[in-house]
Amino acid sequence: MSTMPLSKEGAKINSQPYSGNYSQKIKRHWRMYILILLPLAYLIIFKYIPMYGAQIAFRDYNVMQGFSGSEWVGMKHFNDFISSPNFWMLLKNTLLLSIFQLFVGFPAPIILALALNEIRAGFFKKFTQLVTFAPYFISTVVMVSMIMLFLTPRLGFVDLIVKGLGLESINFLGIPEYFKSIYVFSDVWQHVGYGAVIYLAALAGINPDLYEAARVDGASRFQKLLHIDIPGLLPAAIIMLILNVGQIMNVGFEKIFLMQNALNLSASEVISTYVYKVGLIEANFSFSAAVGLFNSIINLILLLIVNFIARRISDTSLL
Repeated sequence: MSTMPLSKEGAKINSQPYSGNYSQKIKRHWRMYILILLPLAYLIIFKYIPMYGAQIAFRDYNVMQGFSGSEWVGMKHFNDFISSPNFWMLLKNTLLLSIFQLFVGFPAPIILALALNEIRAGFFKKFTQLVTFAPYFISTVVMVSMIMLFLTPRLGFVDLIVKGLGLESINFLGIPEYFKSIYVFSDVWQHVGYGAVIYLAALAGINPDLYEAARVDGASRFQKLLHIDIPGLLPAAIIMLILNVGQIMNVGFEKIFLMQNALNLSASEVISTYVYKVGLIEANFSFSAAVGLFNSIINLILLLIVNFIARRISDTSLL
């Protein structure tokens, strides 16, 4: 198919967006700059400006003296945290809970998306999506209240089932060994439908000609799943894995804090809840800021490592 050559006027119009200085470009595309102004202001005000306060992790912060007036103590609070008797317990609980959540929660929405993609009945598919997506809109407080009601000894329906099987009543939230499983599987139940939406969108973007070619070649449904669906999901899955690993130390504070009690504290105390108790309840702002900064640095290192590995073994990465 032949193409008409551009006239001088057309060539001038096409080259116009790339000509001129920055002020002319801003005048020409001012609507786009206004469009990004609000999110840019949000990032500056709520993300970058608060970084100035991170210096209290290196000071003995005093409210009356302010950020710059407080005494500079360097790495003192970091050393105090690392040498504290709670350090290894907090690190172990945070890592174990996060890794457990990653191994169970990461593949769950992928499996659900692949299963939904294979459903041909429109009504049943929409109904299943609704049922799996609905728990995402339940607030954390309501979710924890439901968990407590389900697992309450002598009254919860789970305990009634246990007793119906001839077993003794179990205080699930009072046994530290059960805490991680309760937290992770209830989190999967709440977020699996929402996570599947991303992978369903990736599946919808796969070229239909691939399925037609596979049907002509006599491929089974499992072979289509293995050679078309999973490779089509892979770029989105890698990006989500990188983001999840980058948040591996940021276990959800609200849910853990609400599920905590004196009996399961040995398994439920993580860095985020410890920072809250030390920083806000005990008003030890510098120490809690140091603990939070330590947590963020570990997350950044993990994010960079996983992103580097993903870039080396595939063509998909964040940077």
